[in-house]
Parts: sequence; structure tokens; C-alpha cells
Amino acid sequence: MSRVTILHCSDLHFGQDVDLEQIAGLERLAEQVAPNAVAIAGDITQRARHGEFQRALIFVQALRRIAPTLIVPGNHDVQWWATPFDVIGAGPKYQKYRRYFGDDLTPALVVDGAILCGVLTSYGVVAGSMTPNLNDMAVKGHLPGRETERAAIRFNEESPELLRIMVMHQNLLRGRISERMGLARWREAWRNVMDTGVDLVLCGHDHEERAGALPNGAVVATSGTHTSRTRGKRPSACNVVVAAAQSIAIHHYIWDASDRAFHPGPEIIFPRPRKQP
Repeated sequence: MSRVTILHCSDLHFGQDVDLEQIAGLERLAEQVAPNAVAIAGDITQRARHGEFQRALIFVQALRRIAPTLIVPGNHDVQWWATPFDVIGAGPKYQKYRRYFGDDLTPALVVDGAILCGVLTSYGVVAGSMTPNLNDMAVKGHLPGRETERAAIRFNEESPELLRIMVMHQNLLRGRISERMGLARWREAWRNVMDTGVDLVLCGHDHEERAGALPNGAVVATSGTHTSRTRGKRPSACNVVVAAAQSIAIHHYIWDASDRAFHPGPEIIFPRPRKQP
């Protein structure tokens, strides 16, 4: 297979917390690495306001002039207060997001060497995302079986030689600093994700970059935030993913405010879960 490069970012939080210098830096980084695709793993806004979505759309349009770009919503992009527990249906909470980014909350994208499939984990205040901790309300997500079933079907519609990438918002791995999982019933989510035959999962939410693997070897990368609200007041980070026939490399790119640029940081290399001929 040909080498596949993905630029992975998340938690831009357009609104009062966004660092616009980092946004410009992400555009420059995209031009520099010339990825096959860009994956934005949600939380593009802070309060799901029209102005925030409009500025996010400008950014996404700029990236799409560089490479095909896939985006999924995060918990901050969901107007959960419009319909808590979906009392008047789920539609109203995604209304603004859909106005600017289209009706499909879980798009798929096929590029040279890879298929990217979005899955929805951000539902606002609903029974499936609730935990005994009230602080998790409207923050944690969940991953219904129907989402991973749909992803598995979509993966199987393409050549098995393609790198299979799943994009979601809430972090699938436990945060190292927060020590928190992003999903309710995460063990069930792990089993369902592994059953899809996915090679790589891209997520965000925890505001700390991370790379690891599920028990079956599926690689998971978490991107940081492009605000000052990082875990432990660490520099912001995004990921550049490079997949070859036998390996997947997650390269964290770290923001340097002194010269307003992202620079290569730690790189973690994993064996590719599904071996290629």
C-alpha cells in the first residue's frame, strides 16, 4: 500500500477560548505536511453559537482547499438544552451544526490508501451517556452498537487493503492526567470498536494528546486542544499520523507560542493491526 498521512486535530473551541494563532498554525502545518486527509474530532465550538460555527466553517473550508477533510460533532457542538433526554426528539440539538456542516453527522471519506468513517458519541443529556457522577452530565458520551455496526458495514464496502480509520469525539483511552474515560460503558465500546476491524481510531475531548492501543492492537490517537485549557497547562498539540504497510506512526506536533508554529514532538510507532501483503 502507499503511505497514508492524516492530520488529526480536535477541540478548537471557536469562541472566547480559541487561540487564533494556533488556528493559523494548523493551516500552515496542513500545507507543510500535505496530508491525504484531515480529521477534526469534534468540539469545534465552545457554546454551539452561530458565530462560532461560522468561524469554524471558514477554518474547515481553508483546510478543504488543502486536503479532503472529515469532521464530527463534539459535546460542545450539541445544543443539549434544547431537548434534554430528547424530550422533543434529537433533531433540535444538532440543528446549528447541521446548518453549517451538513445533515450527515457521521460522514465517511475515501482517499488514496484509507477510508475514514465518523461515528457519533456526543448526544448531550441522554440516558445512554449518564453515569453516577453528575459532573459527567452533558460531558461524557456513549457509543451505541448501531454506530459501530454501521462503521463495520462501511469498512467492508471498500477494499480490505485500505487503512480503516474511525473518527469520534470522546476519548476512547483513559486520560493520563485526568484519569478519565470519555465514554460511559467504555468496556462495551472497546469490544464494539474492535469488532469492526478498525485499524486506527482518532478522537479528542480530553485536552491532552495521547497514543495507545486496544487489546486487539487497534491504534488509538487522542488530539489535544487549541485553547489555553490544556491538561496540566502543557503546550497544545495535534497529531500527524503516517501509516505504512506494516506500521502506524502517531507523531505529536507541539505548539510553540514563541515562534507561533507547531513543531515535531514525540513519535509513537505501532504495528499495523491488520497485516498487509
